[in-house]
Amino acid sequence: MSDVSEVEIVAPNFKRRLSGVTSTIIQLVPVQARLGQRIATLGPGLPAGLPCISFSDLLRFWTPPSRRRRRVWHARRNIEMLPALMLRDLLRMPLKIVFTSASQRRHSGWTKFLVGRMDAVIATSARTAAYLTVPNTVIRHGIDTTRFSPPADRGAAKSALGLDPAKKVAGCFGRVRHQKGTDLFVDAMIRLLPARPDWIAVIAGRATAKHAGFETELKQRVAAAGLADRILFVGEHTNINDWYRALDLFIAPQRWEGFGLTPLEAMASAVPVVATDVGAFPELVIYGKSEIGAVIPAADLDAMAATSAAFMDDDARREQAGARGRDHVIENFSIEGEALAIGAIYEALLRGEPLPALTPA
Repeated sequence: MSDVSEVEIVAPNFKRRLSGVTSTIIQLVPVQARLGQRIATLGPGLPAGLPCISFSDLLRFWTPPSRRRRRVWHARRNIEMLPALMLRDLLRMPLKIVFTSASQRRHSGWTKFLVGRMDAVIATSARTAAYLTVPNTVIRHGIDTTRFSPPADRGAAKSALGLDPAKKVAGCFGRVRHQKGTDLFVDAMIRLLPARPDWIAVIAGRATAKHAGFETELKQRVAAAGLADRILFVGEHTNINDWYRALDLFIAPQRWEGFGLTPLEAMASAVPVVATDVGAFPELVIYGKSEIGAVIPAADLDAMAATSAAFMDDDARREQAGARGRDHVIENFSIEGEALAIGAIYEALLRGEPLPALTPA
């Protein structure tokens, strides 16, 4: 438990269920702490090793931290904005509130009301920023480029996971559900693999109880195509970085996405990416005039199959795109870069100075 008198930034997490927001907090807070940001989490569903405070510590928020005149509360959901407003506006605690939005749709009236009372707003992509009606700063998510990195030997990386090192591997990682486009990936592989005996496909991710029938239907579809030994459902893994290292091509087939880290994780592992035009994907799979992958229309199976085939059939193209993708992520999407950019917002609020790099509404 952190000493609340030293905590300057609070990162609340008010949902127990693992989600993209929770994952962001889990990955980002240790980096922020390592960079010297005096941050602590608040709420359930987080690992024990993270710096944290208790709900009873909120009673001490009338007293500023030892080195500052106020604290910063960084909300990422409506249920985290509302308590902060109560602490700041009703109880008159010295608090500044930051909200990060990843939504790519028009906000409800209630959400607009809450967002309009924030001291600073961060958008995770330019597309997200376009839906905001208040000034905001675009700070895209980053990833751990040490954890997600290329293997010294991709064949050995495949063997370590029980895969045939002589086979090339196309992958699709994430929750198994219609929204994530898992069926599009399966159908593309059913179309492509019969003519490419040197390739297999891997689907890594969990189907929740609500989507178990969807996963079962996909497995039946694969079996009916006679490809059960070449389109593999491997489930959810904590060592997902090792699975990226075994890939030769990554496909992000989502029909909808808020931001989406999987293309970055693949590119950091020197794997070329075929991604749909959703979430922040079009902003991620761009590196000047250098090819690092391709963006295709969402829900377009023909485009997915054709674009994937072009990469599958060209070893040199995949190798060059993968190497460029790794450079791109290191240069533009490290988690340290994200933490520093957010830290600049915190620091301005803590000092009572103008916010940096605002995007006008």
